[in-house]
Amino acid sequence: MGTWDIGPFDNDTAADFGGDLDEAASEERESMIRGVLKRAADPVDYLDTSDGERAVAAAALVVAQHSDGEPVSATYGPSEPLPVLPADLRTLAADALDQVVSELSELAELWAEAANGSKWRQDVTRLCDILDPPVLPQEEALFEI
Repeated sequence: MGTWDIGPFDNDTAADFGGDLDEAASEERESMIRGVLKRAADPVDYLDTSDGERAVAAAALVVAQHSDGEPVSATYGPSEPLPVLPADLRTLAADALDQVVSELSELAELWAEAANGSKWRQDVTRLCDILDPPVLPQEEALFEI
């Protein structure tokens, strides 16, 4: 795998995806991101590495537009501005990331064997938590109705 770090755009496939977004017309960028996320969210049988890498990058772009998100790497991510992405992409991105870290993901298998695999998984989990925050337990009711 042509990977140099754990970030969403720190591999050849994701960096190429960022370049593809830059080369696309502005009105095509959302559909490109949506297509990558759909392919990963509902794999035919097994999610291959390149689809997983693109999905993590696309999800990071969705997260970057969230109020709790962070900008993506300007070095390897897209340098051209993205349109405002619709809110429904948050759910699709979360579903895609769930598949990326599942047992049916080649990318998850490769990272499980890597020395910094747990850091990669934490980074993906952080993205998921921004997209779909965990529900905190509710306090017991003080009185019953």
